[in-house]
Amino acid sequence: MICQECNQRPATLHFTKVINGEKAEFHLCDKCAQEKGEMFMLGSGSGFSINNLLAGLLNIEPAFQGANQDPFQQEKVLQCKQCSMTYQQFIKVGRFGCALCYETFKDQLTPILRRLHSGNSLHNGKIPARMGGTIHLRRNIEKLKHELKEMIGQEEFEKAAELRDEIRKLEKQLNANHEGGE
Repeated sequence: MICQECNQRPATLHFTKVINGEKAEFHLCDKCAQEKGEMFMLGSGSGFSINNLLAGLLNIEPAFQGANQDPFQQEKVLQCKQCSMTYQQFIKVGRFGCALCYETFKDQLTPILRRLHSGNSLHNGKIPARMGGTIHLRRNIEKLKHELKEMIGQEEFEKAAELRDEIRKLEKQLNANHEGGE
């Protein structure tokens, strides 16, 4: 796609503005976008990067700080034990240093993921149509087994019996699907 402004260079910035319910799409090259001042996300005009976008999304920490915190107490810096990366470094770089970082910064990431994914923090992925029935049944059985363990732990045996019966019914249906060729 060619830049809408200069009609010469390829458009590298594609964005949509919605103002008072009116939608306008823009396709600009870097140079024209800088000249028009449309590159509000770029800060100093150094070029768009996904790191800048993530830094903007991740910079929500002050909103989650408690109001009853002692202002004179020195803030503890959260740091990964394996790679020594801090949360502030992650915000700048836009990626973690190691696998343990995901566990270390879990509390900071959960609200961000929920905000980005419409309230969800787990990714379920897409399921192929031909395998969908079987996979959905297995997921449902696993979910019910987890609930069954909780009910047994809470000593709600009547509810546990209902869940057990539901699990058996779904397992029979799953076995029937396997024998039927699905």
